[in-house]
Amino acid sequence: MAGQADQLVRPGMGRGLLDIYGDRFLLKLLVRKEIKIRYRGSVLGLMWSYVKPLMQFLIYFIALGIFLNLERGTPNYAIYLFSGIVLVNFFTESLSNATRSIVDNRDLIRKIYLPRELFPAATVWVSAAHFLPQLVVLIAACLAVGWTPSVLQLAAATLIFFMMAVLATGLGLMFGAVNVYFRDSENIVDMIVMVVTWASPVLYVWTMVERVMGPLYWVYQLNPITTAVEIFHWAFWEPTLKADQMVSETMAPDLLTFWLPVSLLISVAILFLGQLMFRRLSLHFAQEL
Repeated sequence: MAGQADQLVRPGMGRGLLDIYGDRFLLKLLVRKEIKIRYRGSVLGLMWSYVKPLMQFLIYFIALGIFLNLERGTPNYAIYLFSGIVLVNFFTESLSNATRSIVDNRDLIRKIYLPRELFPAATVWVSAAHFLPQLVVLIAACLAVGWTPSVLQLAAATLIFFMMAVLATGLGLMFGAVNVYFRDSENIVDMIVMVVTWASPVLYVWTMVERVMGPLYWVYQLNPITTAVEIFHWAFWEPTLKADQMVSETMAPDLLTFWLPVSLLISVAILFLGQLMFRRLSLHFAQEL
């Protein structure tokens, strides 16, 4: 009995995200529940993971690639565009759902105690499940046009995916906790999601921003999503270019040697800050909900 008593933990005094590993079975259940609820009564089901980004891609490709003629100045613009869209979609979906995760699970939180971090983390896993089919389509399209990536490019793309998951989890913990007390957080996140696609080089090339911002370009590059999208372009788009299609500056200067480490540090710092805020605010979730 004494040994069991030693294992008891006062509610709200857990180890935060570290408790998720110990409760990974619950995490799996939450992920399955989220997926089932999202596609309940849906004819296409998980196929919406393909349909929505495909429609988004077609709209941007027609509006920017054809009407604004960006396709002419950017070889394989379709690959360039889609590789950025799938990554940003993963981040925005993770952040949006993580922000609403605590409020949406209010009934469960009021009834039993379990690590509250499970809910934002589960939404990121669900978004990853939606990201994988899109990644398969992206890889198939890249292979169709002669994709020949290096081991370094594949490793960098994998690292970027995990970095975006860390960033989305950190911001999701932060906004998810604040959203319990102030529902305005949902509107703030909606605005962030709306801006993210345009605040990173998804639809345009980074050199356009450099020409406009000049010496202040580093401010733009501080955004971890900017670095993430640029590395995804380097990993998926750049290896599809032939010798006569290569443009002079496919990758921003010091992208791997400086901006990638900086982005990783910023993402980890946001995760740490988000966990601190979540840990403090979660003490009164049950009462506020």
